[in-house]
Amino acid sequence: MKNKQDKEKLDEERSKILSLWDEWFEIPLIILGFCWLVLIVIELSAGLTPLLENLSFTIWIVFILDFIVRFSIAPFKINYLKSQWITLIALIVPAFRVFRGFRFLRATRSIYLVKVVASVRRGMQILGSVLGRHGFGYIMGLTFIIILLGAAGIQALEGAFVNYGEALWWTTMMITTMGTDYWPQTAEGRILCLGLAIYAFAIFGYITATVASFLIEKDKKNQGDYQKLLDTLEEIKIEIQSLKSGMH
Repeated sequence: MKNKQDKEKLDEERSKILSLWDEWFEIPLIILGFCWLVLIVIELSAGLTPLLENLSFTIWIVFILDFIVRFSIAPFKINYLKSQWITLIALIVPAFRVFRGFRFLRATRSIYLVKVVASVRRGMQILGSVLGRHGFGYIMGLTFIIILLGAAGIQALEGAFVNYGEALWWTTMMITTMGTDYWPQTAEGRILCLGLAIYAFAIFGYITATVASFLIEKDKKNQGDYQKLLDTLEEIKIEIQSLKSGMH
């Protein structure tokens, strides 16, 4: 019984320490997270210069250290790994750069796809910390991140676009459900395209409903203002009639 109580107390203390860690390093990690997303877009669309590659490597090391500390502190480690498995994959993938001299790893496109998915996950975490995980602002921010990463990913996977601008246009058309004349030829590109299409269909209804709700509320407000104007005019009319009656 005592051992159980001691364990529960220790788990509670670990949870408090983990909360303090989140509070202390939330803003620096958010900033580094944004930098990481930008670097991923540059890497997939144009490639990194040696300076940017060193910066990316440094940020990656910081994320690994943060993950190790969080995992060490977390009271329920299995549950923590289950909730952070995408983050763990995102930290493992950059390690394949060490083996980029091998032909089969240089040729594969699966790593690019995993990078895009893992980066979207990190973007969701960043937006969730800044804006919360609900609301129109969060959805629009997430859509913007998905468009940027999706464009970089499709350019790296397909190689059919002259520049990043064309890939960005293609991704935007996919998100708006308008579609384009080009359809991916690689398996990884088709998976990414399918993911973009599913997200677009899922989010399009939400955005439409939000805009419609805004317009309805605005219309109600305008009707309310119009009614107030009518009431004011009616009061003025009554006062004028009262003045006329007083004069007679």
